[in-house]
Amino acid sequence: MPLTRDQAISTANVLSEAMPYIQRFVGKTLVIKYGGNAMTDEKLKASFARDIVMMKLIGINPIVVHGGGPQIGDLLDKLNIQSHFINGMRVTDEATMDVVEMVLGGMVNKEIVGLINAAGGKAIGLTGKDGELLRARKLKVKHKTPEMEAPEIIDIGHVGEVERVNVKVLDMLVNSDFIPVIAPIGVDEKGLSYNINADLVAGKVAEVLQAEKLILLTNIAGLMDKEGKVLTGLSTRQVDDLIEDGTIYGGMLPKIGCALSAVKSGVNSAHIIDGRVEHSCMLEIFTDVGVGTLITNKSLG
Repeated sequence: MPLTRDQAISTANVLSEAMPYIQRFVGKTLVIKYGGNAMTDEKLKASFARDIVMMKLIGINPIVVHGGGPQIGDLLDKLNIQSHFINGMRVTDEATMDVVEMVLGGMVNKEIVGLINAAGGKAIGLTGKDGELLRARKLKVKHKTPEMEAPEIIDIGHVGEVERVNVKVLDMLVNSDFIPVIAPIGVDEKGLSYNINADLVAGKVAEVLQAEKLILLTNIAGLMDKEGKVLTGLSTRQVDDLIEDGTIYGGMLPKIGCALSAVKSGVNSAHIIDGRVEHSCMLEIFTDVGVGTLITNKSLG
């Protein structure tokens, strides 16, 4: 059905509003962590793929890093492999790591690649093992109770952190027509695989590339104040203060910490956005409204 005159005018206004943002970000690299509802709702999956393809078409270089915790849990349940968590992290023995690789490097990664390709893009799926993209080291988890004089180190298996990112692999893809889609699996110097938190991988990739933006999709409207209102336009100093006074706590701390580290390390801005909103990436990047929390080192007045 053809657009009405009013609809056409509305579309033209949207494009006009987007133009200065497009001009500002052409040639820049954006790292997007994809997860939450945006990965499971069919409508949201399609809108995300279209957003990524649109970015590439207008000259922006998107890099997608994805999670997949719920999908891993589902397959472990089907295989009758019990899950154990310590400090919110899945204990990952060899059998569990095999499942993690199957789900993240296979099922989830290839689905995202397929969605982007179906939307007209050229996506290439990678794990950190490809070209030694993500060199990992074992994550040391400390646990302390009030009765303990010193924290104990707990071995949670094949759970790692990023030691190094192979920038050459990403440069080769970014400077081409291809869109990298990265599963957060790293490898150590002995060739052992490690499951790494996708937020941390996205943050490190953004840091080493000195990306224009780090965008973290979540299942919340953004960072909230104590009255439940979304905070945005925050400086790194303001975020530090919000952590200090307890406004940011619990499950949001790792995500905020990742965004904060990226901005302090030279990424121009970090965005924690509501992935439950259709075309949330486009709204955050190309409109005056936005759909989440912006963190930057620059003063926004």
